Amino acid sequence: MRNEGLSSSSPEVRAPAKHISISAGKTRRVVDQIRYRPHEQAPMISEFMPYRACDPVLRLIPSAAANASRLGLSKAEPFVGGTEAGKGTSYKRLRPRAQGRAYPMRKHTCNATIVVRHAHV
Repeated sequence: MRNEGLSSSSPEVRAPAKHISISAGKTRRVVDQIRYRPHEQAPMISEFMPYRACDPVLRLIPSAAANASRLGLSKAEPFVGGTEAGKGTSYKRLRPRAQGRAYPMRKHTCNATIVVRHAHV
C-alpha cells in the first residue's frame, strides 16, 4: 500500500479482508469514502450508502478497531488512516450457451485493507 502523505513513524494497525466476492472497483467506491474519517464516523457512512460492497467493509471496520485496541492504539482518538481495495483471484466458471456450447465466465473477487492510525499524527 502506498504511503499517502502521512509519516511512516506513526503506529498503524491493518485489518485485511481477502476474497470478497465483489469486484475491486465496486469496493473501491465505498472504501474511498471512509478514508481519513474518524473511527466512529466510518461505519455510519458505509451503513447508509446504497452499494452491496458496504456489508464487507462495514464488518471490516470493527475488526480494525479491535486489532488497534489489542495493540494499545486506543489511547488517542483513532481514525481510518488508509484504505485499499485491490484485485483478488478470479473464479472461472462455465455458462451454458446455445447448441451445447460453453461460455467462460470470470467471477471477480477483491482484497480490501483498512489501516487505523492515531489522530494526532
